[in-house]
Amino acid sequence: MRSYQGAVPGASVVVLRDGAPLFRRAYGLADVEGGVAATPATNYRLASMSKQFTSAAVLLLAQGGQLAIDDSVHEWLPSLPEAAREMTIRQLLTHTSGLIDYEDVIPVGTTSQLHYPDVLPLLESENRSYFLPGTNYRYSNSGYALLALIVERASGDNFASFLQQRIFRPLQMQHTVAFEDGVSSVANRAYGYSATNQSWTRTDQSLTSATLGDGGIYSSIDDLANWDAALYDERLLRPESLSLALAPATKTDDPSVQYGFGWRITGESLWHSGETMGFRSVIVRYPHHHFTVIVLTNRDDPEPYPTALAIAKLFLPSADATRAAYSAAGPDSGARPLPTG
Repeated sequence: MRSYQGAVPGASVVVLRDGAPLFRRAYGLADVEGGVAATPATNYRLASMSKQFTSAAVLLLAQGGQLAIDDSVHEWLPSLPEAAREMTIRQLLTHTSGLIDYEDVIPVGTTSQLHYPDVLPLLESENRSYFLPGTNYRYSNSGYALLALIVERASGDNFASFLQQRIFRPLQMQHTVAFEDGVSSVANRAYGYSATNQSWTRTDQSLTSATLGDGGIYSSIDDLANWDAALYDERLLRPESLSLALAPATKTDDPSVQYGFGWRITGESLWHSGETMGFRSVIVRYPHHHFTVIVLTNRDDPEPYPTALAIAKLFLPSADATRAAYSAAGPDSGARPLPTG
C-alpha cells in the first residue's frame, strides 16, 4: 500500500477472518484539497460493487413472494420494447439478457447527470438486443439499473429507502447510503481523483455517477465487514437465497470466471470490483476459509484487485489467491466507461 501513503488520494483496507479484523487500516487522503485523512470509517463510492446489494434486494422480495426470479422483465416494465419481452429477472442478475447498454445510447450533448429512472426511457426506443436472452453473457449496467426499478415497483418503496430499511439498517451499516443528491448525504465522504500529468485531479462525478442499481452506493470497510458477516448466516437472506446469489450461474468472457447474482466466482473465491470516475474498489471473499479482503480507494489507478489477491496470499498461501489473468478493461470489467475530454 506504499503508493497510497502521504498527501495523495488514499485507500482503506480490511482483512477479515471469522468476522474479526486481522488488519484494518487507512492510507492517504479522502479529500486532497481539504487535507482530510482517510480512515476505516471513510465512505467511498463502490460503483459496481453495489450490484451485490441490488441482487440481495431482489432476493429479499423473492423470499417474500413479491416477485419471482424467473418473472418476465416485461411484466414489471411493460414500456420496454418487444425485444425485451423474453428477458427475465434472472437474466438481468446474471448479465445474460442481451440488454442494450444505456451508456451507449445517452444522447450526444447530454450534460446533466443520469439517474436510474432515466435508464428506462433510454431503452424504450431500443427495440434490439445484443443476443437472444439467455444465449450469451455481456456485462450490463443497464440490467442492474432496471432491477432497481423492479425493486421499487414490487416493494412500493423508493429503491434507496428499500436498501436502507431492509439491508443497511438491519445490518448496522450505519453510514452506508445509496446516494441521491439533494435527498441524502454521505458522512466521512471520500472524493474521487484521476492521475493527470504526474498529479491528481478531482474527478468525483461523471454523467453516470448518480445512477443506482448498477452503482451509486457509498460505504466503508467497517460497514462492509458487517455485510460480509451477514453472508454467513440467515439474518438477511435464507440459505436457498444465498445459494442462488453465490453459486455459478453463467460463464463469462474470462474462462476462469463465472458469475452468480452480483458476484464473480473464481476457483474458491467470490469477488466483485467496482470502477467509476475517480474510484476503484474490490471485495474478495474465501468462504471456505471465512476470510475476506476489502480494498476501497478514491483514485483511478492502480486497479486494487491484484493488490487484494497479494494481501490474501500473505494469509492464505494455499488459497486461490494468485490469479494473474485479470483484465481491467472490456465488457466483463464491471467498470463504467470513463468520460473523454
